[in-house]
Amino acid sequence: MAFKAKSWLILHLLLLLAYFMQHCVYGEFTQVPCLFIFGDSLSDSGNNNNLQTHAKPNYKPYGIDFLKGRPTGRFTNGRTSIDIIGQLLGFKKFIPPFANTIGSDILKGVNYASGAAGIRNETGKRNVGDNIALGLQIKNHKKIVSRIAAKFGGLPQAKHYLNKCLYYVNIGSNDYINNYYQPLLYSTSHIYNPDQYAKVLVNQLSNYIETLHEVGARKFVLVGLGQVGCTPHAIATSGKPGLCAEKQNIDTLIFSHQLRSLVDKFNIQHLDSKFIFINSTAGTPDRSLGFKVLNAPCCPMGLDGMCIRDSKPCSNRNQYIFYDGFHPTSALNNITALSSYNSVFNPKMTYPMDIKHLAQI
Repeated sequence: MAFKAKSWLILHLLLLLAYFMQHCVYGEFTQVPCLFIFGDSLSDSGNNNNLQTHAKPNYKPYGIDFLKGRPTGRFTNGRTSIDIIGQLLGFKKFIPPFANTIGSDILKGVNYASGAAGIRNETGKRNVGDNIALGLQIKNHKKIVSRIAAKFGGLPQAKHYLNKCLYYVNIGSNDYINNYYQPLLYSTSHIYNPDQYAKVLVNQLSNYIETLHEVGARKFVLVGLGQVGCTPHAIATSGKPGLCAEKQNIDTLIFSHQLRSLVDKFNIQHLDSKFIFINSTAGTPDRSLGFKVLNAPCCPMGLDGMCIRDSKPCSNRNQYIFYDGFHPTSALNNITALSSYNSVFNPKMTYPMDIKHLAQI
């Protein structure tokens, strides 16, 4: 027990040391000129706030550990993984959501992510409400590219600038949680077996990535899916109390394997670009990292998996993996971000390189 406690302490000290060293070195300069974020609730920073949807965390206890302790539209108690990655890259301010880009510096990047969104347009809409699907996120990005082109005096000049920026894509969980596993509302599970469905999703995602490439994107971070069957909501609704819904884990792992193969394919096809894969199932968090509660939410959870409005969350949030029924705490986001940014913390997390080295290319 003493050895485990000491290992946990050393690891966290190393993580904190890397974080503060990064800020000391890169406090004045960013490693990439801009960061564009595409995805779902794991990255959303407020795009859903004005939508007609249940996937809208603009109330307490969300955001209790974020800046002034106010909810912002982030589906966690503090910062998301991409918030932290942005800071590690040297950005002083968080990348603004597309919904709030008026008056903000779009040359630093934009966050297009939307809670409950998926690769497929219909995902999440029949059971959760409105969202900004990946296809619309891409269209929104094209609008931003036009505005950047106007600032630089033309599209060729804008593309030259965007070639140096980082494009982060973390999406796909809802295509399972809020589509494939909702057979009464969506037809996908009746049409496709898990292998076929993963292929359909990756092919559609591939087309969207090609579109981003056409408008200047050259540095891509593609994030695989986590163990969706081990979220508190999945466990609570699986019919097997205390046990992960393993079929969901197996199905989503098929998607992640195909996504990694897509990274290999793109790196061969696009020699002017670089693609990396983040393995979200590498090094499953456990008690060795200081977490004591592995599969229960920190906040009181409603039937939809969200925190109950104005409820009181746990006080020991750094010891919880999940904040609500689906989303990680900022404590886990910190570890995920640092491991994605610098592979020294978890060599199996990134392929074929980490975000730090991608930014330097």
